Amino acid sequence: MRSGEQVLRHGGEMPGADVWSGEFPGEISSVPVARSWVRGVLVTRVGGPALDDVLLLLSEVVTNAVAYSASGSTEGGRVTVRVAVSSRLVHVEVTDAGSATSAPVARVVEADSEGGRGLWLVNMIATAWGSHCDDEAGRTVWFQAAL
Repeated sequence: MRSGEQVLRHGGEMPGADVWSGEFPGEISSVPVARSWVRGVLVTRVGGPALDDVLLLLSEVVTNAVAYSASGSTEGGRVTVRVAVSSRLVHVEVTDAGSATSAPVARVVEADSEGGRGLWLVNMIATAWGSHCDDEAGRTVWFQAAL
């Protein structure tokens, strides 16, 4: 998936995958906590470069969830991270409370810009990614990394 192409919704469960779920406060301090939790889940299941890619992309997506959704701007807001691992790939979902003013979009930023590269990195590194909204569950941004 490259250059403006975006998958809109994950095609369903991953048969035979192991699945973990964690919930974190909608605070910037949750980014390293979520990253550490996912590292603990994956360290014996996913090797070197793939683990590094997943952790980098997770950090970007959780940061966006906290910075740009109601999860980060509402007292008691939460962010849920779901990780599934099969023999071929890692699937990560980050669900937040959504936003009435913004939607996840990968964009090209200026070289001297201090931010805005999160979903661009996801688009460049992940084998697939997308987002979807559910009125009850909120907004989910997901990505997959090949093993």
